[in-house]
Amino acid sequence: MTLEGKQVAVVVPAFAEAAHIAAVLDSMPSCIDFILVVDDASPDHTAAIVRASADPRVRLLSHSVNLGVGATIATGYEAALALGADVAVVMAGDGQMDPADLLAVLAPVVDGRADYVKGNRFLHARARDMPFLRRAGSAALASWTRKLTGLRVDDTQCGYTAVSARALKSVPLRELWPRYGYPNDLLGMFAARGISVAEVPVRPVYADETSGLRPWHALIIGFVAARRQVLERKRLGRRPSTSAA
Repeated sequence: MTLEGKQVAVVVPAFAEAAHIAAVLDSMPSCIDFILVVDDASPDHTAAIVRASADPRVRLLSHSVNLGVGATIATGYEAALALGADVAVVMAGDGQMDPADLLAVLAPVVDGRADYVKGNRFLHARARDMPFLRRAGSAALASWTRKLTGLRVDDTQCGYTAVSARALKSVPLRELWPRYGYPNDLLGMFAARGISVAEVPVRPVYADETSGLRPWHALIIGFVAARRQVLERKRLGRRPSTSAA
């Protein structure tokens, strides 16, 4: 795949990722134009490590207070648009997204087959590397989100994504749910506007990272997805129209 002259920005949301962020930055392929690390008021040395990077593509954006992963990604998306990027990819600062999958995640957007691409860990040959409870919880949340949005998406909680500038400009990014639940909220926004969505297999990566997910987050995420449907019906005056690749 070639990037066909498209400018690509990678948004790296980071909170307390001093142990992993340098390796994440070093893993970025040469085809990436901008690497936008958004530090969400980390209490460790994450920001200092990013500032010390010799890679000219790296830019650090910092929140003065912790706003949550959804708000952090929204900050990165806005910065990518301001830089004129055609495509924005999200790769977390914890190293849980395999850089070997990056071009596959990008391809449907670059080729014009979809405006939003989500990684699907369930489709990968190593899907069982995911902890069982996480697999079960993610499957349940995907079922709920599909029911609400009509989108054919099986791994709604995977954060490894690529999105076109056109899709980002079509949604109210400042409204994106600021914490866990943002992927479901964004899918609801895109479904309401008929933005095409596709999935590609990505390898689940788990090492010594500490997940912030807790069982009660499933209830919050379910609420977020339902809330988005209500908001969009009020805004658009109709049921969301859906499109999936």
